[in-house]
Amino acid sequence: MHLVIIARQPWEEKNMGSNIRDMARTLAAGGHQVLFVNQPLDWAALLRKNSERLAERRKFIDAQGGKTLSEVEPNLWVLSPPTVLGSYNWLPDGAIYDWCNKQNGRKLTATIQDALKELRWTDFVVLNDNDMVQGFYLKELLRPSVYVYYLRDNFLAVDYWRKHGTRLEPALMKKADLIASNSLYLAAQAAKHNPASVYVGQGCDLTLFNPELVSAIPEDLLAIPSPRIGYTGALTTLRLDADLIEAVALRRPDWQVVLVGNTDDSFPIDRLQSLPNITFLGSRPPATVPAYLAGMDVLINPQVFNEVTIGNYPRKIDEYLAMGKPVVAVRTETMELFRDHVFLAEGTDAFVEAIGEALAGKELSTPQERIGFALEHTWENSVGLLLDAIRQTQSNA
Repeated sequence: MHLVIIARQPWEEKNMGSNIRDMARTLAAGGHQVLFVNQPLDWAALLRKNSERLAERRKFIDAQGGKTLSEVEPNLWVLSPPTVLGSYNWLPDGAIYDWCNKQNGRKLTATIQDALKELRWTDFVVLNDNDMVQGFYLKELLRPSVYVYYLRDNFLAVDYWRKHGTRLEPALMKKADLIASNSLYLAAQAAKHNPASVYVGQGCDLTLFNPELVSAIPEDLLAIPSPRIGYTGALTTLRLDADLIEAVALRRPDWQVVLVGNTDDSFPIDRLQSLPNITFLGSRPPATVPAYLAGMDVLINPQVFNEVTIGNYPRKIDEYLAMGKPVVAVRTETMELFRDHVFLAEGTDAFVEAIGEALAGKELSTPQERIGFALEHTWENSVGLLLDAIRQTQSNA
């Protein structure tokens, strides 16, 4: 199968996990031909002073010998569109915005068509990674055999996407040939707009998350006394409940709360750092994260409950479980999938109590059972369900 992936996340990003990159690699490893279309640069990226996005893109293209289309792995090509798209989100929603957005779509289509000619592909499937804006017109413009919308997050809960996406995403879902979702909640939401909606589960690359591969606990973590209550990942109030983290530290000053990951401007670092038993270790290279997990006594996901997280599949839970660690998380509909292995809590009292029970040795499952459950969530399984749905769509056409 030939697949054109319209990516929301750039190929060159190395410090953040990405569903769509993992899916592309899994498809290519399975013998399918994959064209990964990097998110095009826009005016904002070019005009922003010290644009990290622009610098990383130039660095990546230079590494490919200056080529904007290159085979980075067997069966896997990355296209970094040389065309620059307009930045139109500031426009009011309506006809003028649609006209401008379609011009962007035409520019992107022309670049993709040039790459398809070079690859000599005539029949292909488009997999749109949750891009309701740049991918809106690609079904009509590219004319793939199947157009798949991959719904992995509720971006309409974010102001930037809500402005035009409230209208565009339902319209895009209605005209898609297939909607694939990584959570049961999102699949149910998608089915309201298009009955051709399927749940394909979530994959995780857990190669590094093997407790037997950890030879030593990092020294900066060893310097923090036990018990250590740990979190690894992005620190943002869009997804995390900072008040809950603060409450855990205040109620149990004998516990050390250790946070590993990048923070954004929304996260109250100064307020939390004022507490003596909260430590920010900052971002760490992905290859070292398992060692930090191994040095924690209990791992937590203090997820805030909102429109973004209600249907979100937290990949970090599989990473936690793959290390065999006890895990405490805020209860959500998606987290019910983990109820046999993860302490699920509603409210601050229950969250603190669950951590205490885990520290005291209470177990919902053994470390071996937790590891085995996490390892069931492979990209091969998820991509297999996606391919089955695509083939079924093709046979029904």
